[in-house]
Amino acid sequence: MNPNKKNNLLIFVLTFMMLGINFISAQTLNKPTPADNPNIAGNSPWTAVCASADFNEYYVKFSWSPPLVNSDNTFILELSDANGSFASPTQLVSDNTKNTTFNFDFKFELPTIARGDGYKMRVRSTSPAKTSPVSDAFEMYYIDFKSSLLISPNGNGNIPPGGTIELCDGNSATLAVHNVPNPETYQYNWYRSGSPLAEKSHSITISQAGIYMVEVDYGTVCSGSANTLSNYIEITTGASLGIALNAPSKTALCSGETEVLEANIMGQGLSYTWFKNGTAITAPIVDAYTYTVDAAIVGFEGDYAVEIDGDGTCLERSASITMTNAGDFTVTRDNEPNIVILPNQTKTLTVSTSAPSPAYQWYKDNTAIVGETNSTLTANTIGVYYAEVTLSGGACTSATKNTETTTLVNPDSFEIITDYTTEYTDCVNTSVALEVSKINAVLSDGSKTDVTADLKSNFSYQWTKDGANVPSANGSSISLTNTNENGEYKVLATLDSFNSSSNALTVRLLTNETLTVSASGSVICNSNESIDIFTTTVLTGESYDWFRDGVNLNTASESLSATTPGTYQLIIQKNGCDLKSNEIIISPLDASLIALSTTNNEVVFPEGGSKIISASGAISYKWYDQNNVLISDTDTVSITQEGSYLVTATINNCEVSKSFTASFQDTFGIPNVITANGDGFNDQWVIPNTYTKDPNISVIIYNDKGEEVISQKQYQNNWPEATMKFPKQNMVFYYTIKNAKETLKKGTITVIR
Repeated sequence: MNPNKKNNLLIFVLTFMMLGINFISAQTLNKPTPADNPNIAGNSPWTAVCASADFNEYYVKFSWSPPLVNSDNTFILELSDANGSFASPTQLVSDNTKNTTFNFDFKFELPTIARGDGYKMRVRSTSPAKTSPVSDAFEMYYIDFKSSLLISPNGNGNIPPGGTIELCDGNSATLAVHNVPNPETYQYNWYRSGSPLAEKSHSITISQAGIYMVEVDYGTVCSGSANTLSNYIEITTGASLGIALNAPSKTALCSGETEVLEANIMGQGLSYTWFKNGTAITAPIVDAYTYTVDAAIVGFEGDYAVEIDGDGTCLERSASITMTNAGDFTVTRDNEPNIVILPNQTKTLTVSTSAPSPAYQWYKDNTAIVGETNSTLTANTIGVYYAEVTLSGGACTSATKNTETTTLVNPDSFEIITDYTTEYTDCVNTSVALEVSKINAVLSDGSKTDVTADLKSNFSYQWTKDGANVPSANGSSISLTNTNENGEYKVLATLDSFNSSSNALTVRLLTNETLTVSASGSVICNSNESIDIFTTTVLTGESYDWFRDGVNLNTASESLSATTPGTYQLIIQKNGCDLKSNEIIISPLDASLIALSTTNNEVVFPEGGSKIISASGAISYKWYDQNNVLISDTDTVSITQEGSYLVTATINNCEVSKSFTASFQDTFGIPNVITANGDGFNDQWVIPNTYTKDPNISVIIYNDKGEEVISQKQYQNNWPEATMKFPKQNMVFYYTIKNAKETLKKGTITVIR
């Protein structure tokens, strides 16, 4: 660099120091990576987490870069869900002792509910609040079941002799796990003759021959270590015997009747299993080719089938026969179970039924009411009522069913309950409506019956506020829209001789007006500056407070001079409520908001050409060359000469300055020959600045044995050093120039002594 350039750079640095510009970097949190367990000899970083009650100790490596975090900081290791989402992360471990340690390990235990292939981790700091990039996705399984699985037909626990089931062509069988608690909470890997199947549940329906096994699916890595592989069941296929059920004499039974179902194949020493609605209702029993359906058993109705098995035959299930209840019908009570009846009142009780030819008889207190043989009853006295419904025609004429009971009672008093008709919060709502929401009849034993639907419209009402009647408020509801109406409300309800007062509801409405504050700015440039915050609302005679970040500033001023960043708000007390203004956010100057379209504040362009540099993040800009001459006042500038440049950006009422340097691009190529003879000419391998200025570019030189001679970022054009010896003439070396993503140049260097 020539002397003029050095002097200009020094002037530029001194200018920045006089302007008080600081270059402050922020902490960088790196993503966590697996680490080896120091407590296990010869260990290496894990690739999957296979935890259990026997072992659950894992480590991750974490690093971060200065500046230092605050002294009250805590680093927290968090785990995503099985799909990699951090919407609700799980905290694995925290550490507040590593605030000066830039590279350390977290030790953690896997939660016992973790099962999946897509878990990720991240690290979060609390002071300042930052979050690292997320880790790669990993398999993580807590292995809580580690025994061999057992499978059997339908999961009934009866493993067939020899582990073999012979199916008839076209039939199927269901295999299921039977020794796992809550088997449906796991996923499984099913295999047929060693090949994996798509089914993942604890049961599988099959019709194809093969050897079937299953294991708990703990992922590709952890499944093998769990050793849950089951017993095998071999499925073979054979010819059908044509099992079927003989047609029964009847399929619709009356209560107390029975019907024997019989298989069409018998006397061959086969095992028979009977099914209802697809579920086995008997164990396999030799020669049990009949089954008795008993209509006296509640719920006997359903689809019945039989399955046969035995030596020399295949497992085969018949088509089903549907058995129904001929005497089945429904009766429904069409009124509430408890009805309050006032003196001289009547209530109509009704019943409905699905019976084709029903006969009715009403009862009161278990005694038949003479002449009441219709589906309705008009009742005027207290008591317990029900109706008996009998079939008077059809196959089952003796079938009888009773309705549920209805109790008629007289009340001792009424309980009136009021509530807000919509969501309500004190000092938030500007209007509200109150209503009678529920009326309970209170009986002599203290029990209560909801009679709202029956009697709400029968009562007369009078609303009161703070004990005084509200004029014209005589309905079951009242609407309030004014802060003058704030107070305690009750309602007096009257019906015949009953007078009941409700619970009390407090109403505190917020005044329906807007309080607005404004500010003379939003950014504080330095500690000597202040920003005025004010309101157009007249505060004289009002009770009010100014707040910063929720803390009362205890000032009686009608405007505020803010010198500290924060969130400001004005609150006026109105009718017992806080009327809150909008929030004014005053921020400190953030120089990082101003960005230049340069890399590392350096510009390289061909000599004789130009380079357009743009700035963003501010309102106005002024660009200066190294002689402090204004060269542009827009958001862009055209650079045509080498040197140091400065841009001053105005954001709100503050100025921020940023600098960059410009240099011409090298026009020479990368040499492949140097003469290291100490004559001062071509003694060292010098490459273009394009590859030496960028801190992300590495230069690596190898000898003819492939050994690394030098590896350097921001190569200093200093190889070979003067002290290096070359034992042979015309030695050949190899170089690679690369950045983090790709190789930029490769070639050879011949050294001539």
